Amino acid sequence: MGIAQDRISILNRKDIQKGAWVLYWMQQSQRAHDNPALEYAIVQANRLDLPVLVGFALTDSYPEANLRHFRFMLEGLAETRHQLAGRRIGMVVQKGDPATVIGPLMERSALLVCDVGYTRYQRAWRQSLSSSAPCRVVAVEGDVVVPVATVSPKAEYAARTIRPKIHKHLGRFLVSCPRYRPKHASIDIGPEGLDLGAIDAILEGLDIDRTVPAVTSFFQGGPGEAKKRLLRFIAHHLHHYASNRNQPQTDDISHMSPYLHFGQISPVFLALQIANASTGAEADRAAYLEELIVRRELAANFVCYTPDYDRYRCLPAWAQKTLAEHAADRRETLYDRQTLEAAKTHDPYWNAAMSEMRDTGFMHSYMRMYWGKKIIEWSPAPEQAFETALALNNRYFLDGRDPNSYAGVGWVFGLHDRAWFQREIFGKVRYMAASGLERKCDIRAYVEKVADLGRSRIDGSGPGK
Repeated sequence: MGIAQDRISILNRKDIQKGAWVLYWMQQSQRAHDNPALEYAIVQANRLDLPVLVGFALTDSYPEANLRHFRFMLEGLAETRHQLAGRRIGMVVQKGDPATVIGPLMERSALLVCDVGYTRYQRAWRQSLSSSAPCRVVAVEGDVVVPVATVSPKAEYAARTIRPKIHKHLGRFLVSCPRYRPKHASIDIGPEGLDLGAIDAILEGLDIDRTVPAVTSFFQGGPGEAKKRLLRFIAHHLHHYASNRNQPQTDDISHMSPYLHFGQISPVFLALQIANASTGAEADRAAYLEELIVRRELAANFVCYTPDYDRYRCLPAWAQKTLAEHAADRRETLYDRQTLEAAKTHDPYWNAAMSEMRDTGFMHSYMRMYWGKKIIEWSPAPEQAFETALALNNRYFLDGRDPNSYAGVGWVFGLHDRAWFQREIFGKVRYMAASGLERKCDIRAYVEKVADLGRSRIDGSGPGK
């Protein structure tokens, strides 16, 4: 079976031209396997009797990206280039925006193939390059299970409205990605790129925020690391997933979100591994696939069809109205961003969540909800709370600046949710209390777990070291 036609879109009206290679502009799908855009490029290159060349633009001006994000991404790119070389495919990584890096490469391309990300920056890059390209440009969507436009032509209201639309098509798309062999090697063609064996030197040459340190003690980038973590999760944790996924004191989660964010693992591959796992009960597999497919693709739908996905006005009208009606309610405690960032509030549970985010680049999803709700409670206005939550999210999380992150922060403020009982400050937006944490999980064990993570960060041991 080849690449599903629904994944493929022609972005301009240019023809395939005479060229030295078929160029795959890698941006969202940063992997050498289970990558529909790469496989499509190989098929087209073989048909044209040309090699396929991979190009990647290392854009240090990408909004809100910092040292933490670039280190993780470069670790992944180094492994991906090595794996591509094993397939006789060359990869050129150069510093600059896509127009600067990919533009010259596509002048010599018979065809340009790209993958698909959903943020406004990724979409603007595709539009700009497809408009200026001398050749045909084809996008191949490979970082969701079911292509966004196939699921729905509009922003969906909630998981309950998108779920049946996804499941209607799931059988067609939940299939392994084919793998093709290039006819011609491309290892030694194309211009010289950055030496990915010297990540420290590359980082030194980037104009980026260095105040957020890398988290290599906890997370190392790369497809291989993603698959190792996945295998550990399936072997040791999947059988507890349905019962423990909202228990932050446990580690019965897969930690796949950073790898999905950078396209270092395919969501289709991940879904098939979970669906076919011999461990866990049906409830465990179903719960995981609900999060991976329905919830994650609801987020992609939101970002794709909502131009202001990262602004307060993206929230549903009922949520904005009820929060406005309670904006003047008395707040017993107010914290500025600096105090929040330092995890110096009166709430030990919230401080632990903020510390986990700051120290590891990750936070248990159940605590992400509580963390965001308290920012509403401790901010003088809901608009300011939204800006603070999103800024901290994008600054510290490895998977920040992602559709899941934008939808997740939005959910805190009522997105993809329903109206609840009226209360101060929140109005009808869902509320979470410390007493709820104490009732539903062993929150004190979570606080201690995060303290242990902080100690391991200091001594450099890290989990799994």
